[in-house]
Amino acid sequence: TADAINYMKYMATKSYSKFGEDVVAQNHKAIEQGAGALIEVKIPDDWKNAGKDKAEKPVKSDRAELAEFVNKIVTPVGKMDGDSLPVSAFVPYVDGTLPQGAAAFEKRGVAVYVPEWNPEKCIGCNNCSFVCPHATIRPFAMTAAEAKAAPKSTKFSPKPVAKTEYKFTVAVSPLDCMGCTLCVKACPVNQGADKKAAAAGVKASAADYAIRMVPQESQLDQQAAFNYAVANVSEKPELIAPTVKGSQFKQPLLEFSGSCAGCAETSYARLITQLFGERMYISNATGCSSIWGGSAPATPYTVNRETGKGPAWANSLFEDNAEHGLGLALGQKTIREKLKGYVEELAANAKKDDVKAACAEYLDTFEDGAKNTEATKKLVAALEGCDCELGKKILLEKDYLSKKSVWIFGGDGWAYDIGFGGLDHVLASGEDVNVMVFDTEVYSNTGGQASKASNIGQVAQFAAAGKAIGKKNLAEIAMSYGYVYVAQVAMGADMNQLLKALTEAEAYHGPSLIIGYAPCEMHGIKKGGMQNCQQEMKRAVEAGYWNMFRYNPTLEHNKLS
Repeated sequence: TADAINYMKYMATKSYSKFGEDVVAQNHKAIEQGAGALIEVKIPDDWKNAGKDKAEKPVKSDRAELAEFVNKIVTPVGKMDGDSLPVSAFVPYVDGTLPQGAAAFEKRGVAVYVPEWNPEKCIGCNNCSFVCPHATIRPFAMTAAEAKAAPKSTKFSPKPVAKTEYKFTVAVSPLDCMGCTLCVKACPVNQGADKKAAAAGVKASAADYAIRMVPQESQLDQQAAFNYAVANVSEKPELIAPTVKGSQFKQPLLEFSGSCAGCAETSYARLITQLFGERMYISNATGCSSIWGGSAPATPYTVNRETGKGPAWANSLFEDNAEHGLGLALGQKTIREKLKGYVEELAANAKKDDVKAACAEYLDTFEDGAKNTEATKKLVAALEGCDCELGKKILLEKDYLSKKSVWIFGGDGWAYDIGFGGLDHVLASGEDVNVMVFDTEVYSNTGGQASKASNIGQVAQFAAAGKAIGKKNLAEIAMSYGYVYVAQVAMGADMNQLLKALTEAEAYHGPSLIIGYAPCEMHGIKKGGMQNCQQEMKRAVEAGYWNMFRYNPTLEHNKLS
């Protein structure tokens, strides 16, 4: 230690003597104080020769292909043993197709503080789940049998879900939570408690909150409750609706992604999967959304536990994403038109009444995504009981029968800049695709460089003195066609407007463009950073910085709302 101090003093003298003896003396003093403040951390002897845990158990899943992928690929890579994997381990995935849902097995446990739910104060609005970027806090409605079988650590609200006898709980995964606090700040009970306390000139009591942040270790018993609910509690269709509350009773098909704590992009994407995920195709531009959406080897996109269906996700080259998404739509359209012809022929010639009825319902709902999904199930069931050649022909391509929801995801760097030519081409095509732009107003993934979405005066990489020109108005460009559905949204400012925009855009038979304001780590938000993400959205709208609207070409009057 003495030698180290002497060497550091020698270098300090050599480096700073030109600035005077006072500066040298201050550096010497700092070195002495630093050495005196050292605290020894004793390392247990058994850590010196720590090896692999021989008792480690392989993961289990009701999806055999997922369990095999996690055990053979994801787990070794997570241990930094990826280089030791033989080429043969990757042979089953040589076409690039990977099982969805592997991120659920990572359980990183990175948050120091996680949410604690207070059932006595909760009003069951589901706002906490609605804003959660990582799908780590979720509401569940349990039957009496499901509640009885739940772990003892499961907490229940004293009141059942409104107009039902279901027991209500909010489950939190402490090992997946990122500790962003968005749920705490979105809670209307908490907001009311803070407002009341502020009026009285005091700080709100933790007992007044419906949800609060507490040390992670105090909530580890909640992991069992969360795992049970996710694996065993069935969805209740009568509760699911395109509302803030109703949407959150649907299983999210984007969960535990690698996005930043508080990320707005994943909040938007997760919600879209809850609305349309079981029939979604996603073409994803390179950028943040491809990094948190598909970093090897795990993927956060997953499948519905009951149906086994989930988003089919693919990442294209940065500049080709819109065209890639259009290709998915046109391919699906071509196959469906062929199958439609077969169904029409079968409807005209079938002798069995159930087959005729199923064909008629399928054809009547051909362009209605949600209804056609159910009609397709009935058609497939009827055809499987029909020993006819045309029916067998249709069943060979039954996965393509139903109307799919084609989405094109990307950031502003793609949509406003590098991929704009392709995006414009796709919007102008008139084809039925949905585009979701996560507008962070900078190139987020590469470090916050200015894009054409950056505003005048905005300080960013490549615009250190403030951007000299204004923001490109992508929405106006799209609206100029007259047949493109266009919306600008901000989750933290108006959740209901966001839901209306998403459902209207998806139902519109033509191109749709939704631009979502997404505050980012790169913005350097003061006093709390990304824990204030949703509040930043609200402030941006209230200040007139970000405009929210919906332009619906199908309306005869007041197309712009």
